[in-house]
Amino acid sequence: MQKQQLQYTRIGIFLFALILISPGCRKSESVVEMGTRQGILHIGNLSEPRELDPHVTTGVAEQNILSALFEGLVTEKPGTLEIAPGTAQKWDILDDGARYRFHLQPNARWSNGDPLTAAHFAYAFERILSPAFGAPYAYMLYVIEGAENFHREETSDFADVGVNVIDDHTLEITLHTPIPHFLTKLTHMAWFPVHPDTIEQHGGMTAIGTSWTRPAHFVGNGPFALQEWHPNRQITVSRNHHYWDHENVRLNAIVFYPISDHAIEERAFRAGQLHITGTVPVERIPYYQRNHPDILYLEPYLGTYYYLLNTRRPPLDNPKVRRALALTIDRERITRVITRADESPALHFTPPNTGGYHAEARLTGDSEQAQQLLAEAGFPEGEGFPVFTILYNTADTHARIAEAIQQMWQQKLGIKVELNNMDWKVYLDQTQSGNYDIARAGWIGDYLDPETFLNLWVTDGGNNRSGWSNEQYDEYIRTAATSTDPETRFHAFQQAEKILMQEVPIIPIYFYRSKSLVHPDVGGYYPNVLDRHCWKHLYLTPSREEETSRIEE
Repeated sequence: MQKQQLQYTRIGIFLFALILISPGCRKSESVVEMGTRQGILHIGNLSEPRELDPHVTTGVAEQNILSALFEGLVTEKPGTLEIAPGTAQKWDILDDGARYRFHLQPNARWSNGDPLTAAHFAYAFERILSPAFGAPYAYMLYVIEGAENFHREETSDFADVGVNVIDDHTLEITLHTPIPHFLTKLTHMAWFPVHPDTIEQHGGMTAIGTSWTRPAHFVGNGPFALQEWHPNRQITVSRNHHYWDHENVRLNAIVFYPISDHAIEERAFRAGQLHITGTVPVERIPYYQRNHPDILYLEPYLGTYYYLLNTRRPPLDNPKVRRALALTIDRERITRVITRADESPALHFTPPNTGGYHAEARLTGDSEQAQQLLAEAGFPEGEGFPVFTILYNTADTHARIAEAIQQMWQQKLGIKVELNNMDWKVYLDQTQSGNYDIARAGWIGDYLDPETFLNLWVTDGGNNRSGWSNEQYDEYIRTAATSTDPETRFHAFQQAEKILMQEVPIIPIYFYRSKSLVHPDVGGYYPNVLDRHCWKHLYLTPSREEETSRIEE
């Protein structure tokens, strides 16, 4: 899942002013105090979501909201991320793990009151696999028998795909081979159902960007329903009384703010305007470590910050050039001076201990070797090397990292690069269309398995924007996908990652840590490596009298 950072625009300043003067907020009562009293959680949410369609989005900010509005067959327990019943109350594992029979909650309903049936899940799976739809996460469903052939138009009848509606409350999924971690995949938004009647009323199954995701038309099946969406200001979701487990949902509403600047968000938290922040400015971390360590969460995060190289453009189509660029980045300096939240420098792509997997591959070499590689590629001391651009979505940290790398490449290789920042939506459009040279990127694991990282780089993968292709790499990923033996799977992943670090279509820079400020009023908030928080389990209670809703300097 793509990791986006906050954008710096005047919208953030406007939003901060807006929430400070929110109607109905008494002078003596902060937004947080009023929110706690009313059961309304106020949270900073990285950036404006590109869409609220679970089958077309790839970002963390979208996932945060969509996990409130939709629910898949299974869900996760807070903190541990263990699989728990979702829209399916139970399931049977048949044929030694090759077939799953899901029994839906008998009272499962959509937010408009319509009964939710097994056929709605089948409709959603056909939608995301339809070639005309172009879903970036279609490959997530390739574990289903016949799904890849259908998506690649090698078959045209969805009846050939291993999805079988037994009756209104029973759905059967047949896999092409037993997958031990199959249930963990189902927690991802690619597997969420959609309301067929709503989709058909707004353009049909394969239409993208229609108005069905706006509050007036939106229908979901999660613990919350979409109430308001004011672009670049806020998204409000309110408790869904048609949700099958609504009696155990403790919040009445959640307000997501796409606050556009780290410092503004932190000041809003300090002023009692937010219960939870999406990040913490690096320069403020020492202050909270000294004075308020109980509300500062710096946690391991299953994600990698990296640079994406457009291998379709010379000279970035040359592996020697790509390796030269990768070997001259001082990752220790970046994490020590710029990010400063105890991040680990990354010399491989998959984060350590991803589902028990530890990458053996390493980016090895030094500046002297990099200079030699660049000379062998025809650019001794950078002579004749074209000027290219580093693209990043607007955020202070991205800018500082890009400036540092720009300087490193100039000093060590004699090459010049330009910097170009764009807001999140434009940045996505540019990278998806291949209109870039080098782009900063981040990937957060979708589930606890190395597959979620290494699947990215298969030929023509929905999220492979590098243009890179390697047949041997693809074969190793296929081997891992079709093997039930953990040792065989991990060996295939190791070999694939070695190829990735030799060819270097991407340059890993550091492994993430999640950073948040969480107000003492928030209960049920449990850190985890995916930084996911099941909204139905969160609650608000007034904190002790001596604890203030406003953090003073």
